[in-house]
Amino acid sequence: MNPTLSRPAASNFRWVICALLFFSTTVNYMDRQVISYLKEFFCRAPELGGFGWTNTDFANLTSFFTGIYASVTVLAGWFIDRIGTKLGLALSLTVWSIFGILNAFVGGLLNFHILVRSCFAVGEAGNFPASIKTVAEWFPKRERALATGIFNSGSNFGAMCAALFVPWCMIHFGDQLGWKMAFILTGAAGFPWLIFWFWFYDTPARHKRLSAAEYNYIHIDDATSAEQQAVDHAKKVPWLRLFGYRPAWAFFVGKFMTDGIWWFYLFWLPDYLTKQFHMDKHQIMLPTFIVYGIAIIGSVYGGSIPMTLIKRGWPVYQARMTAMLFIAVCPLAVLTTQYFGNVSIFGGWAATLAVATICVGAAAHQAWSANLFTTVSDMFPTKTVGSLVGLGTMAGGIGGVIIQKLAGHLTDAFKDNPQTAYLIMFIVCALSYLIAWSIMKALVPRYRPITDL
Repeated sequence: MNPTLSRPAASNFRWVICALLFFSTTVNYMDRQVISYLKEFFCRAPELGGFGWTNTDFANLTSFFTGIYASVTVLAGWFIDRIGTKLGLALSLTVWSIFGILNAFVGGLLNFHILVRSCFAVGEAGNFPASIKTVAEWFPKRERALATGIFNSGSNFGAMCAALFVPWCMIHFGDQLGWKMAFILTGAAGFPWLIFWFWFYDTPARHKRLSAAEYNYIHIDDATSAEQQAVDHAKKVPWLRLFGYRPAWAFFVGKFMTDGIWWFYLFWLPDYLTKQFHMDKHQIMLPTFIVYGIAIIGSVYGGSIPMTLIKRGWPVYQARMTAMLFIAVCPLAVLTTQYFGNVSIFGGWAATLAVATICVGAAAHQAWSANLFTTVSDMFPTKTVGSLVGLGTMAGGIGGVIIQKLAGHLTDAFKDNPQTAYLIMFIVCALSYLIAWSIMKALVPRYRPITDL
């Protein structure tokens, strides 16, 4: 039965913390997304002013980033569990901002781009373990999916900023200087955030701005007292031990099967619009902006679905998995993308219809992601959340590498017929969520909180 403690009337400082996480994720994804809008320039022939990379070269660059990001996230989660979110997230942002700027100074040398981008990935790896751990510390279970959905929507807002800003840089400064300015200006955008982070953030138990009523509300769903939690938190859990729990494997599978889909949307959507509809850098700004804008709605709304069901008396796990099943069905709309994108059938409406179906897929992914992250804090103690998110993100990164390599291979193999390459990719995007949900449900058919860690 759900506790009935009322919501604090005039104390909502936890949402200030959520806003800080939103903006760190915005910067994280804005910096990450720059590379996708530079693909056309990087792959342009040298005699036309570009670097002459192939699609496979670009896929290798994004795959190295994804692989390093995934690998380091395991250590980042473990590290953040030990030093805390305040310092951990600040260090992460500093590292990724510095190396984001350094990307502007390596010219067209692919290997140097890969090296710098790999170091950039080391910094970026800390954002989600720190953010999910912060949500687990600052929100009751009933609000965690919503809070995660809100801060996770920063990934879409960051992508929207990049969709407008990077093409603007290329247009305003010219290609030869514009790509450098895109890296420099977006990389520098994170440093002002550090001021607000150190000013406003601390753990709930130590925060001077947090009222007693809100502190009690944050712990409304906890089965143990705050004092006992503090004792438990002091006990270190070897992360290898986490592999012995089926809910952990369910989370890993969910990440492995679906994270790569978002990587595909992030890194390959501009290329799809360019090849399918022959859009230039001016024309791709609006559709990509719309896709990521709609995804914000999916992230926030998807996070609110289980909270609505919980308020109606549903158990947390049943509400979470029911919401995720509904969300997993929505990406099936992406199966129609290439049909609606057929110019010979739909004429001038083809691009609009294709982008509309991709909007559904992107929004569904963000809704799925908001709920998937909270399955960890639903079942595991807070002290293990950073490590679990790190391990899950590693699994998602492995899936992301596979998707990136597949996209690069297909677009090179079907260079004269890119519609076929993207048809295959959209089939993968459509089916991955239902497959992931089925495996997760089979691994954890009923809610069983982990109490022996």
